[in-house]
Amino acid sequence: MTALQDIADQPQILLMILIAAGLLYLGIKKQYEPLLLVPIAFGMLLANFPGGQMGVVKIDENLTLYQIAKEHGIMNYLYYALIKTGFLPPIIFLGVGALTDFGPMLRNLRLAFFGAAAQIGIFTVLISAVALGFTLKEAASLGIIGGADGPTAIYTTIKLAPHLLGPIAIAAYSYMALVPVIIPFVVRFTVTEKELKINMKEQDKLYPSNTPIKNLQTLKIIFPIAVGTLVALLVPSSVPLIGLLMFGNLIKEIGPMVSRLHQAASQTILNAATIFLGLSVGATMTVKAFLNMETLLIIAGGFVAFAISIAGGILAVKAYNLFAKKKINPLIGATGLSAVPMASRVANDIALKHDPNNHLLQYAMASNISGVIGSAVAAGVLISFLG
Repeated sequence: MTALQDIADQPQILLMILIAAGLLYLGIKKQYEPLLLVPIAFGMLLANFPGGQMGVVKIDENLTLYQIAKEHGIMNYLYYALIKTGFLPPIIFLGVGALTDFGPMLRNLRLAFFGAAAQIGIFTVLISAVALGFTLKEAASLGIIGGADGPTAIYTTIKLAPHLLGPIAIAAYSYMALVPVIIPFVVRFTVTEKELKINMKEQDKLYPSNTPIKNLQTLKIIFPIAVGTLVALLVPSSVPLIGLLMFGNLIKEIGPMVSRLHQAASQTILNAATIFLGLSVGATMTVKAFLNMETLLIIAGGFVAFAISIAGGILAVKAYNLFAKKKINPLIGATGLSAVPMASRVANDIALKHDPNNHLLQYAMASNISGVIGSAVAAGVLISFLG
């Protein structure tokens, strides 16, 4: 028996298939976060063809994994084993940590502040969502989209509002994919031509640092240990994310003696986790879960959270420049998101359009990387208070 009759009886399925096709187009043709968007879109595509048991459904969680696989299909098995348990987001953070170089941030610690400032969108949208009728837990899950960190958004939603996981995940990853569009859009309305031409390297020559780092490599080894310990003491609920992020980074910085671990974390484990997370999240986007007013509000609210976070970082830089001799290009503030390194590359491209000699990628990475930590800590704070 084919699925054609079911599609004829429920034509909304065609809309979901079109949305999946649109996301595939963005991932394949436009190359917007293809590693994430392609598996999400394909999971969404498979989930919406009737009869294949590839869509995630709400089931009795007392069932064993064997029973889930047997009665509801392999995709529900993956979802309830890997996503609903909160297993995959920290694993992805492990891989991200193994790929991240905290050097730019450690060399420009003052720029890390702007990664924290960019989290303002999370809390602004949280308050707005409560005013629109969402519960506090739902509003917090919605607001965390502003951190532009897919795994963090998924982890927070699993803990606080698991019934919203599908739309929040798709909003978070879609807006991450649209960073090359959203950042220039916000910058256009918040940054002047003169500010865009602030050259960071020239500022460094005019106002050199009084405390240069003597042994950066040692500091890069100490940093993940210190941050992991500090977060464990102050925000324990962030440890699953920050702890594995820092462990991944530690095995990167230690060097050849643990190169096998580093290689596994940054390649095999990260790639496998990304595939299963993407397919499973995409499979939550069925007609019933997606085509309703609540989901549309989440999609709209996610964009607002994203845009406010970018604007918050920019405005924080502009406020800093009012009192500092050594000026900072506001594009640095625009990268206080977790979309690493895409946000930094976009900011660098904008700066080069206005001044071909203004290479600020390394400076933007400082704010960008601190945004990863900032959004995970913000998520931990929300889970602590609301979970």
